[in-house]
Amino acid sequence: MKLFYRTFGQGQPLIILHGIFGISDNWVTIGKRLAEKFSVFIPDQRNHGQSPHSAAFNYDVMAGDLDEFLETHGLENPVLIGHSMGGKVAMQYALENAEKVDRLIVVDMSPRKYDPRLIHQKMISAMLSVNFGATDSRTEIDRLLSRSIPEPRIRQFIMKNLYRPERSTLAWRPNLEAINANLTEVFEGIHHRNSFDGPCLFVGGGKSDYITESDHSEILRLFPAAEIRSLPNASHWVHADEPDALCALFSEFLGKQCVFRSGEEG
Repeated sequence: MKLFYRTFGQGQPLIILHGIFGISDNWVTIGKRLAEKFSVFIPDQRNHGQSPHSAAFNYDVMAGDLDEFLETHGLENPVLIGHSMGGKVAMQYALENAEKVDRLIVVDMSPRKYDPRLIHQKMISAMLSVNFGATDSRTEIDRLLSRSIPEPRIRQFIMKNLYRPERSTLAWRPNLEAINANLTEVFEGIHHRNSFDGPCLFVGGGKSDYITESDHSEILRLFPAAEIRSLPNASHWVHADEPDALCALFSEFLGKQCVFRSGEEG
């Protein structure tokens, strides 16, 4: 599958993988800071953004997409950064292709299986309920979403997935039907006999429960060299809540100064 992507900079390749309902644009600002030292590639994963749609949606096929992406673009010895769902894609790929990966960074995700999250179910239901034949107003869509999603920040995140297939029509970019049908796959764990022994950094949000102390033993079993850190003021969307602190951790781990400057636009 040929994934849409954004790219910046020169140097060792660094791939950033977004989470569910994310798009490459969510990571552009941080990607541009990393591009001072790396060739940064930020793809839209399948069924997201401007990448192709498919009924198949699980970590095996997404790791396969990543392998194809690296091969197509001739990218060797990459650093992988994955957030949430993208973190599991990165973990799966590193465990299956340890010799191809230099370093791994996982943002607010552990290898374990999760129970389905109510927020994701609400997000899908709210998005599917929008009748684009009755409105082409972003303001009205925001109002409709607010009935089940009161948090403005989450609605703003969702509405980044709106686009205009025609001048007077709005639509969702994600393949909501395939994501909805395979939602349990998104919450599946990463299970592997192999380990990835290369340098790893796991960064959790202190206000999130995606990485808890009980997850540390399994993280270290699969990724023995992992360093596990937490940013106390961050929720699950660590890159949005604490971009300065996250970039500082990236710089420390990568051994290269990739400092984020507050106020920069993607």
